[in-house]
Amino acid sequence: MRNFIKLIAKIALAILVLLVALDWAYTAVYLQSNNRGKVDYVFNSEARNYDVVILGSSRANNHFVSQIFEDKGLKTFNYGMSGAHLFEASLMLKLMAERKYKIKNVILEADLGLSNEKRADGIAAKFLPYIHHSKTVREHFSGEKDFNKLYYIPFYRYVDFDAIIGFREMYNTLTKVPTNILNHLGYHPLGNKHENMKNDITALKPIRNKYYEEIKQICKENNYHLIAVMTPMCTNVKGLNYFEKANKIYPEIHNLENVVQGDQYFSSCGHLNDTGARMFTNSVIEKFFIPKKNKGNEQQQ
Repeated sequence: MRNFIKLIAKIALAILVLLVALDWAYTAVYLQSNNRGKVDYVFNSEARNYDVVILGSSRANNHFVSQIFEDKGLKTFNYGMSGAHLFEASLMLKLMAERKYKIKNVILEADLGLSNEKRADGIAAKFLPYIHHSKTVREHFSGEKDFNKLYYIPFYRYVDFDAIIGFREMYNTLTKVPTNILNHLGYHPLGNKHENMKNDITALKPIRNKYYEEIKQICKENNYHLIAVMTPMCTNVKGLNYFEKANKIYPEIHNLENVVQGDQYFSSCGHLNDTGARMFTNSVIEKFFIPKKNKGNEQQQ
């Protein structure tokens, strides 16, 4: 019996050592990467300077054409991430501030994300390789129910989120397999699929959102000018009064839901195609940036 217990103990110790070694190896790979996606592009970076940083979900990623900002003389990157919630947008901005980014304007797509304070596992998992190397990441996840497992059990996070940060992604990161995520200065254009041209958002209820409040505080502390907006949806949507409800809670959020009219400008009900995104981006620049530049020119004259 004693020998059996010793054998079990040795096996358990061997497994623990293996898990620690695998955890260290995977993490070491992710700590060397800065070109696979937007999270590692920020985490493994030093101070950058921007006139405009864009944050949000796919409704930011697919709606703001970075190059149009650049053509107007505004250094811009679109850090919107498809599937992201405000949980991830807040953490991304915290990491930028921690790395001493100089940002004049933060455009935040704050509309449907106001309805929840949950993390989006498919995006949040991309931050987990850094949980032992960043107090900011660790504290951001500290309130999650599975925090103790993610933080204290070696290699657990890589197994639990294998599809996102497991072996395949680690190997692709190690071998520097390119992605298109950082192309077009972070903007991802959509085609004219016209799929899912019906939507029902009546079940969504905007709330006073913890992570939106965090974003406002980060901007205030770092002197970033926050421009919070709500972006367009197609005409065949039930529950469009959601945007009015959101404005009752946060009147400072600019409701641009109806800026682009016509379903021909949508790839799906909640996402503009490239033509629509260009129309929308030009409208945003005209509303928030051109008047300021013109005013400056008049003063110089």
